[in-house]
Amino acid sequence: MRALQPVYGTTIDTGSELRAEEANDLGGTKMRVTKRFAVAACVAATFLWALPAGAVDWNAVQGRDITLFYPGQASWEWVLTPTDHSGAALFKEGKNCNECHDVDGKSEAPMMGDKIVTGKKLEPSPIAGKPGSIVANVKMTHDADSFYARFEFQNPPTVGEQMAPDEVKVTMMLSDGKVEEAKRAGCWAACHDDLATMPSAPEGRAITKYLMRSRVKMTRQGGPDVKPADDLKAMRGDGQVLEYWQAALNDGKPAKASEGYVLGSREFKRSKVVTAESQFENGKWVVVLSRKLVAGAPYTDLVAGHSYMVGFAIHGGYAARRYHWVSFEKTMMLDNGESNFVAK
Repeated sequence: MRALQPVYGTTIDTGSELRAEEANDLGGTKMRVTKRFAVAACVAATFLWALPAGAVDWNAVQGRDITLFYPGQASWEWVLTPTDHSGAALFKEGKNCNECHDVDGKSEAPMMGDKIVTGKKLEPSPIAGKPGSIVANVKMTHDADSFYARFEFQNPPTVGEQMAPDEVKVTMMLSDGKVEEAKRAGCWAACHDDLATMPSAPEGRAITKYLMRSRVKMTRQGGPDVKPADDLKAMRGDGQVLEYWQAALNDGKPAKASEGYVLGSREFKRSKVVTAESQFENGKWVVVLSRKLVAGAPYTDLVAGHSYMVGFAIHGGYAARRYHWVSFEKTMMLDNGESNFVAK
């Protein structure tokens, strides 16, 4: 078992091995036996694994299984187009993605992911052997200072070509409600038809995620023209962005934490505000992302009584861009309330 200790948004491998000697007197003959104490090692690893979450007892935090599915080339514009998406009319009438596709724990995500990943719909270049969906157990909690989100999932298989340097990336997106489309459709608010690897991607130009409010005009093919920098600055100042936290993972190496936001494009940097811890054992990843409850501008304050949109994405097997698995939009509150997650 590898015990991990975080340092400024990353982790170092401390290792943990305990030895002891026992003396046994059998029939007057003393025998000295040297043992590895696996139980003691586990206790030590568990203690270290709690950092920086301090006294967080994850066994006492209720988790929820979330199905993330392969979306192919489904974009925000696709969601709104009745000839492409059978639920477009319901969505325009006010239904959210989660309300139609993930009701009472009966998620359509596995079926949808299987259909897309095999190329039956929305995927012109299927990757043989790629799963249509994966399941992550997600737990959220907080103390007086910080918020923590824990993800546990089986390591996704590596299939197809290597697209990125990191084996796995775990991302959490967050909105305080000022991005209405994110409340209704999660990360689809930032996924458009003209992004790189999408149907309307322009030649010679790799467009990253953006919000439609940053564009002069939107069409079925996306929005090529960005509003003036002063307009974007005003939106940022008002919190009209999607905040996101990300952990980049490679077995045997420290987790790398990044943070950023989406507005006119996806802006991100190595983080000293968001921390990432990871542990990999027996084919399973455990990842904890954390951040101060109040980290100052431009970060969203996390306070009790307010509902937040959260969405999750996992890139596995050195995948990049849209070749990931994503969740529908979920809600999160601190301490109490009607929400998918209540971080206590």
